[in-house]
Amino acid sequence: MSRMKTTSLIAVSFTTAVSFVCSYVYNLTMDNFEQYVSLIAVVMLDGFFGVLAGMKREGFQTKKAIKVLRTAVTWIMILTVLLLVERGFKGTAWLSETVIIPFVVFQVISALKNASMIGWIPSTLLNDILDKIDLHKGERDTTTPTDTPPTI
Repeated sequence: MSRMKTTSLIAVSFTTAVSFVCSYVYNLTMDNFEQYVSLIAVVMLDGFFGVLAGMKREGFQTKKAIKVLRTAVTWIMILTVLLLVERGFKGTAWLSETVIIPFVVFQVISALKNASMIGWIPSTLLNDILDKIDLHKGERDTTTPTDTPPTI
């Protein structure tokens, strides 16, 4: 009889601990759902255009399409850990933005390049957008062809 009580106590303790962790993560994600949704949106946008560009170049490959889901899950886990650290340590409220914003910018640029590869965005518009991002590098020289090797 006491063995059954011990097993029940362990099961209830385990269930309680798992319920606490799940409710904590649920509250964390609901408090920051905008960050999760925007992260998933940019990964899926880049993935959509990347799969279309890949289909145009080499046909559909399941391995490359699944890579989009792997990227989304990985960055969701990274965001979750960053938000846990922010909540656990005062003064680290900047952490998730510092790590996630560059990733979001690179994903949007990648989506624009992939959309340009499939012809949905004119390459001149893409070059204008990229030039405006890289204003600190100076003006692009459009008179020389880009496929000529540099002179040394």
